[in-house]
Amino acid sequence: MNSVKNIRLKGKPSYRLLLAVLILFSLLRSDFVHASESDTTEESRGLKGPSNVENRISLDGLSKDTLFELESMKPYYEWKQEVLDEYNYAYGLDYYPIYMKASDSLPGEEDEAGSGVVRFYGFWQLYEGSDSTGTLVYLVEQRHGYTENLPQSFAIENTGYAGFSGIPFGKEGGLHLTNMYWSQEWKNGFGVAVGYLDITDFVDVYALTSPWTDFNNFVFSIGAATMDMPDDAALGFGGGGWLNDSVYFLAGMNDLNSDPNDPMEGFKTFSEDREYFKYAELGLTTSSKDQFYLDNLHLTYWHADKRDEGPIEEGWGTVLSLSQTFDEKWLVFARGGYAHDGGSLLERSVSIGGGYAPAGIGAPGTGHLLGFGANWGQPNDALFGANLKDQYAMEAYFRFQVTKEFAISPDVQLLIDPALNPDEDKVWIFGLKARLSL
Repeated sequence: MNSVKNIRLKGKPSYRLLLAVLILFSLLRSDFVHASESDTTEESRGLKGPSNVENRISLDGLSKDTLFELESMKPYYEWKQEVLDEYNYAYGLDYYPIYMKASDSLPGEEDEAGSGVVRFYGFWQLYEGSDSTGTLVYLVEQRHGYTENLPQSFAIENTGYAGFSGIPFGKEGGLHLTNMYWSQEWKNGFGVAVGYLDITDFVDVYALTSPWTDFNNFVFSIGAATMDMPDDAALGFGGGGWLNDSVYFLAGMNDLNSDPNDPMEGFKTFSEDREYFKYAELGLTTSSKDQFYLDNLHLTYWHADKRDEGPIEEGWGTVLSLSQTFDEKWLVFARGGYAHDGGSLLERSVSIGGGYAPAGIGAPGTGHLLGFGANWGQPNDALFGANLKDQYAMEAYFRFQVTKEFAISPDVQLLIDPALNPDEDKVWIFGLKARLSL
């Protein structure tokens, strides 16, 4: 298994849900156009997670919690700000290396994995009207391995744990188109996005959701590993907005068969295979709108069509997520998911944990942070077969923000009763992840 798509192969269209989503978008748009003036005064980065391109660039600019400051980089950042002010264009370039070492492995399998990812991303605001803006967003990656095994499949193939650890660090070679979409946002808080999307930037997000900067184990990320999602770049659309000052709604649909390494093929699979992932989410926040993922309660429903190749049956599920901040430095979370059939890793899953940021939790993905979590998971019978035992996972990491440009995160995981490895009661995975950004 070299990528996520190897275990979630190909479903049939659900036209009624698509129609419902479009009607909801129309109703929401109609309602928001007539929003009161008080609803339109607060600027927002939109209903997008902290690893979204626009948010990542914005949050990196807030990073001040560092061990050292490189004075020599200040002219560079001043120049980038001038470009943004004059041309409405901003970009980022970063590199992520990761290495993992397991205490035990399956017979005949290696006990280590390592790889790296180069990412170039940015946004260009090409339209600015009286009540809305239009922005082109892009993200291109190049993924490469250091070892024969890749981190994405290391936990499941080498240790027998029914899950992923280091999920973005997968398929080798070539360019990987993660984002290429148009985002239209209204000043009243409503927005739509159309094109190649990474749905993990939009659905079921919370402050520590990003596997790039926070937890390695997928059970602490999107869907608590109970969603049968498309690859991390899929052709589709999504939208949503604020129903009032604290309640929001999101919905979208993406192609289950898009291949980020062959993006043009996605237009064919979207129109011909018509096997889609759909979602709807209703959420409540007591944080500011531009950081809705901090103090947050939301319920997400998803549906994945049956895929003819594989085959994988039609599936659906729900995710309930709660996160809360305390004393500006602490965040705790409790997240649970349920899946009925489909190709999700887990059928039932509950994750709890938290994070501590000495300088404040308000800029996720930057600054020093201690993260910790525990998970109970029940492997999906539809994917792995019946009668597998429940498994448990614990993870802790600390992100050292050495400079604004460089962070390093040692990480340790304890996998208890890995479902696909009956000979081991526990497996330790030690990891080291870094980020170099400009």
